[in-house]
Amino acid sequence: MTNQGVVGQRAAWILLAAVVLFWGVNWPVMKYGLHYVPPLTFAALRLIMGAIVLAAVAAWRHELRLPHREDWPLVLGVGLLQMAAFMGLINVGLQYVPAGRSAILAYTTPLWVVPLAVLWLGEALTTLRIVGLVLGMIGVAVLFNPFAFDWHDPKTVLGNGMLLFAALLWAILIVKVRGHRWKGSPLSLMPWQLMVAACAMAPFIYLFEDVRTIQWGEPLGWVLLYNGPIATAFCFWAMISVTRALPAITTSLSLLCVPVVGYVSASLVLGEAVTLTNSLGFALILGGLIFAAVSDWKKSQEAKNALANAAVTADAVSNGTTK
Repeated sequence: MTNQGVVGQRAAWILLAAVVLFWGVNWPVMKYGLHYVPPLTFAALRLIMGAIVLAAVAAWRHELRLPHREDWPLVLGVGLLQMAAFMGLINVGLQYVPAGRSAILAYTTPLWVVPLAVLWLGEALTTLRIVGLVLGMIGVAVLFNPFAFDWHDPKTVLGNGMLLFAALLWAILIVKVRGHRWKGSPLSLMPWQLMVAACAMAPFIYLFEDVRTIQWGEPLGWVLLYNGPIATAFCFWAMISVTRALPAITTSLSLLCVPVVGYVSASLVLGEAVTLTNSLGFALILGGLIFAAVSDWKKSQEAKNALANAAVTADAVSNGTTK
């Protein structure tokens, strides 16, 4: 395996900080953009613009090619679940839910990974995972407690439900793709994943939205310019570079800052209220996610140590038999 194209540590940290900032700020940007374009059309435009930019980058790096036959099932899975379903659901949910709260709910994905991995993959339910899951569930309960959440408003219930369902779908995909050995590079596959997602959204746009309601103009242009080339193409490429250069636990914990930035920026940019319920619920969910991330890191370290010990033992046995 070659290290060609791997960025240095300093550059990786700069890219990671940029991703956290751009993805966090994008929550109020998306909320603002929904005033000018229907939600599914908005997501499709973002996907198409991102695909074009990433295809150009992949071609420039000589990585633009058709996916390998073994990669197509997961190209479809990522395109349909993580991109089409996730982006579509959060855009529709954002119509009825404040941007800051939406960011919190969408980033509960790691919480749902824990029980799914235990049920489907037989992974151990460690103490850290249990603590993280309990904290996260308490945080979700706080967000939906009847004293602070209007259960009688169908649009509010629908919007919040869509955001949680989007997080669950992403978690299902994460569990399903664990252990898969990709034949193609992430950069070579991502344009295809984005285009699969955009194509999957087309019939829903045709059935449920009227593209004639799009308010073309400078405000929408800036929103799309931010969402396509920056929040999609640049951030996806940057995350590929970051994950190749920095430890997984560093990346996972740093990405937990995205909903923090989203929550704060929604308050500053859109004037959304910072409520005690949202803040307490978010703090508990964030604590749960940190426990879950640390548990995954410890598990990966134990696996690496086991492999290293096995290699040492095998080498010792080999040396003993050759003497």
